[in-house]
Amino acid sequence: MDFQATGRHVWKVLRMHFINPTKGRLSFEQVFREIAAYIQEDAESRYKLIVGTDSMLREEVCYVTAIIILREGKGGRFFYAKEKERATLSLKQRIFYETSKSLGIAAKLAEKLTSRGMHDLDIEIHLDVGEQGKTKEIIREVVGMVTGSGFDAIIKPDSYGASKVADKYTK
Repeated sequence: MDFQATGRHVWKVLRMHFINPTKGRLSFEQVFREIAAYIQEDAESRYKLIVGTDSMLREEVCYVTAIIILREGKGGRFFYAKEKERATLSLKQRIFYETSKSLGIAAKLAEKLTSRGMHDLDIEIHLDVGEQGKTKEIIREVVGMVTGSGFDAIIKPDSYGASKVADKYTK
């Protein structure tokens, strides 16, 4: 992705609105503040920050990106953003696009975490690919995109951020 495209993607992330079942509609900045406050409520616990995107093809494609903060063994919170676009991409292209959406959100979260001195919190990208089904041929490529960007890549059946949380809101 070139610098100009990256700049446009970051701008789009900053303008996105997320939904939280409890808090309602939130900006990206508000989501980050909610995550930081949740961590500060119990700073001694271990946390997992997860980003996953899924899509559903109908007349148009519905993309849902979820951000999940888990307090390990003690529950968590999630936020999701939904976007609809014209259906012009193949399945393979959609998976790469889902991955790039997750990477854009994860990069912005990582930047904000670092600026707040919270750089020890790793971010997992949950990918909607697995050893079974049509996406098995592109596992290496999308995992490579994610790990090459400095994030942990999780695939099905363990990628619940994409295959369960985001998937639920594509319907």
